[in-house]
Amino acid sequence: MGDQPRLDEYLEGWAKTGDLHRAIASTLTEVAGACREIAALVATGSCVDDLAARKRELDLRAQYLLVKALARAPVAAVLSEEMEAPLPLSPGAPINVALDPLHGSSNIDTNAPIGTIVSLLPAPAGSGASDPAAFLRSGREQLAAGYAIYGPQTALALTLGAGTELFTLDPARGQFVRSRANVRVPPQAREFAINASNYRHWDIPVQTWFNDCLAGADGPRADNFNMRWTASMVAEAHRILVRGGVYLYPSDARQGYRNGRLRLIYEANPIAFLMEQANGQGSTGRERILDRVPRLLHERVLFIFGARQEVERIERYHLGGSPTAETSPLFGQRGLFVREA
Repeated sequence: MGDQPRLDEYLEGWAKTGDLHRAIASTLTEVAGACREIAALVATGSCVDDLAARKRELDLRAQYLLVKALARAPVAAVLSEEMEAPLPLSPGAPINVALDPLHGSSNIDTNAPIGTIVSLLPAPAGSGASDPAAFLRSGREQLAAGYAIYGPQTALALTLGAGTELFTLDPARGQFVRSRANVRVPPQAREFAINASNYRHWDIPVQTWFNDCLAGADGPRADNFNMRWTASMVAEAHRILVRGGVYLYPSDARQGYRNGRLRLIYEANPIAFLMEQANGQGSTGRERILDRVPRLLHERVLFIFGARQEVERIERYHLGGSPTAETSPLFGQRGLFVREA
């Protein structure tokens, strides 16, 4: 990484192209600084004040560090998973920020990767800094998006709307250094991430797609697939950006899951933006995530992202243009898992 630019150098070049870009660069610089602090906080694990047993407190401490940093940036308001309404910071500033301060924090006691997700949106001129409507806009309007992942390394994925870049924290220098430029997700996937324990609750299109994948080389897909599930969307997104694949968190028949579980504004939109800027896609199965206009600040959505051709294939399953379960020579009508009448 020695000849690769640092994050501040990368953003400095972007800032030279106009006032709004300068505001975006300033905001992302503050976000990166907060993420370094969160990485140090997460690294203490349960050694300090039993943080692993106090997920709520850890979420709020991460949020505090981010809000404190964003208060130094040209940010009109911030919206977080932990807030009921937007928090005004600098009314009249050009940017709003939506964020998930510590996504997957329930995994900290198992030392699994967790992360921070951010989305930068234009702040409408003349609107109140705490006006919820300022955040109810499609993901296509995002100015920038990214996530930090806290794992064996602390890494930062970032898009400014002109490709997706990966940076890795150099702990010796306390700086993020670019590790991959212009990331491209392979269009085809041979690896997928889904929580198969919920199979019996899924809609038929997802069950059919899953059955066809598990049938492997002997089934209608005529190929073998690998399955992953870490229960941390940030970890899955990072794996897909690094080596490809597809992720699904579909709706299912359980109470509270019909509309999916991930939040559209500060989880699905920024990840979908990163994926599309890396030649991938993000979808609900029936529409592009970035085309969907949220109606609620904490609206939930089913979410599929990753390899473009595989996401499009899954969309065809949802729209009825897929092989049916009856065409699978291995599973027939019943599928892999038998559902009792």
